[in-house]
Amino acid sequence: MSRYPCGPWRATGGTAKRSSSSERTPPTLELRFAPREGGSSMLSRIAESLFWIGRYVERADGTSRILDVHLERLNHLPLEEQRSVARELLAVMGAKPQSEDFGLPELLHALAYDKHSASSIAGSLGAARENARRARETVSQSLWESLNTTYYGLNQHRKDVVGTYRFCNWVLERTAMVRGLADTTVSHDESWLFMVLGRSLERADMTARMLSTRDVQSAGMSWVNMLRCAGAYESFIRTRRAAFGDQHAAEFLLLDRLFPRSIVYALRDADECLAKLDPSAQRVGFINDARRIVGQARTFLEFHRTDDLMSELPEHMERVQKAVTQASDAISRKYFNQADEHAWVGEVS
Repeated sequence: MSRYPCGPWRATGGTAKRSSSSERTPPTLELRFAPREGGSSMLSRIAESLFWIGRYVERADGTSRILDVHLERLNHLPLEEQRSVARELLAVMGAKPQSEDFGLPELLHALAYDKHSASSIAGSLGAARENARRARETVSQSLWESLNTTYYGLNQHRKDVVGTYRFCNWVLERTAMVRGLADTTVSHDESWLFMVLGRSLERADMTARMLSTRDVQSAGMSWVNMLRCAGAYESFIRTRRAAFGDQHAAEFLLLDRLFPRSIVYALRDADECLAKLDPSAQRVGFINDARRIVGQARTFLEFHRTDDLMSELPEHMERVQKAVTQASDAISRKYFNQADEHAWVGEVS
């Protein structure tokens, strides 16, 4: 399983804890990356925070979708089967169970409410708010207030199955609002490009994880429910008026060039952001490692036979997750003045 990386944060109150090996002091020097031609440069620490706002908000959204679509089925499984599926689902999300008795209540805590985990909804939204605080001079007032209000609303939900279902739907509404404010109240310059870049990479990763849960033992997830999980059902039906099967649904979530949550669409968005951040007049090849990694991942999916993709779906989805991690590493080295990703406590490498 690929790593589940995280960005900068400050260890206060409800934010997440880091292992001692991962702790670092945020850069205090005004480190700048090279500007676009005719554009302005940006502090690398601000660019990093904007990138991780995009990733964390999208991670909270994607985790909510995955948890929401599995809740009802998990709740009706026998206890032992429920525990087995809960452990498998947690592994797909990049974390490990803390005990052999890990079951549905522990899964809800780990993926929804644990403020100290990069894999949880609450932890992701807390970290998004902290990164917005670091970039207050760049994010709009409306965007900051939306993230702040969302963070302080995290504790207003019951932590049982029904409460978590409502919590997931509330998170989807809040993250949609945050994305809308980012797109409509932030100038579409480097600031916005870094947020969209983070959002796009995380979206590709989360859709890959979502598709990986299709293979979780005894989850019994139909492709119709998987489409609903991605918010893709209506769009898919409009493109497939005739009868359709599992392969058509998989093609849509993997390869559709017009649906924003498909992996190919998200990777293309990431590539376009990278091209605008670092335009090159080079006629042969790419010197930008992140563009090379993203482009290779996208073209591998686009030019691979769909039957082959479906026959080894978990392996190909892990390949996408690894590509996202490698691209994020390359972006960090190029723009954020740091060479390594930083793992959260309990993270799978």
